[in-house]
Amino acid sequence: MNRIDLTWRNANPLPASANGTDKNKRGRVFAVGGSRRVPGALGLTAQAVLRVGAGKVRMGTIEAAAIPLGLAMPEAGVIALPEGEDGELGPEAAPLINEQLETCDTFVFGPGMSGRSDVGALTKRVIDKPRAGLAILLDAAPLACAAGLETMIAAHDCRVVLTPHHGEMAYLSGTSEEAIAADPEKAAREAARRFRAIVVLKDARTIIASPDGETLVHDSDAPGLATGGSGDVLAGVIGGLLARGVAPLTAAGWGVWLHGAAGRAAAAEIGPTGFLARELLPHLPRLLIV
Repeated sequence: MNRIDLTWRNANPLPASANGTDKNKRGRVFAVGGSRRVPGALGLTAQAVLRVGAGKVRMGTIEAAAIPLGLAMPEAGVIALPEGEDGELGPEAAPLINEQLETCDTFVFGPGMSGRSDVGALTKRVIDKPRAGLAILLDAAPLACAAGLETMIAAHDCRVVLTPHHGEMAYLSGTSEEAIAADPEKAAREAARRFRAIVVLKDARTIIASPDGETLVHDSDAPGLATGGSGDVLAGVIGGLLARGVAPLTAAGWGVWLHGAAGRAAAAEIGPTGFLARELLPHLPRLLIV
């Protein structure tokens, strides 16, 4: 098991952005999520995408939140999607999402979503078709709906990143949170093999596993990261790096490190706890080593 330290980062550098590179070549992300209960989470994800150097981000969210999100983040495009009775995205959103997936490099699906039944049907309809070169990150409700979709996810040839916390991993594994906490490395490895995906098992000690058995670990010393919206930022960081062409395991490792380092920077500037997830964002560009 390798630690995500300076040695690892030097051995796995991020791609440099050459002078003259246009925004499309720097990577295009389509981030889908949000709900009436959490309408702003997707904005954190989209900002993180751009803060780590991707060129373009488009947000897809419920119609009621689309214009406010677009006004709050003028750097991003926005697509209004159909909303179900529970205030979540419904299966009717699938054709619009699939249309957008034809013109992006990375699909981040889930920030701010919490429903299960309709989200499960929507998840199947937007990941059932592997697309050459498209990386996918599943978070929150779509991730929780991944149990039973192993074959569908595996068909994407290791280009899917799953970002569960211990509770979501327990649901995916059909076991308890106590069992996950007792041996998180085993849980992450088994899930990575089952889904043929990169698994980021989030905790103060985050375990990242790949289907071939390679495992990375990152120990966080920033307790303030345990705050609402922090995971939405992490999803955007990893998604932005994927769009820049970083291999999924490397993108996950760098994403977890950048997220942790931004937490340490925010703690030093503001205090060890009490900083907001949005306050991680300004620290990300200066932490990039390209």
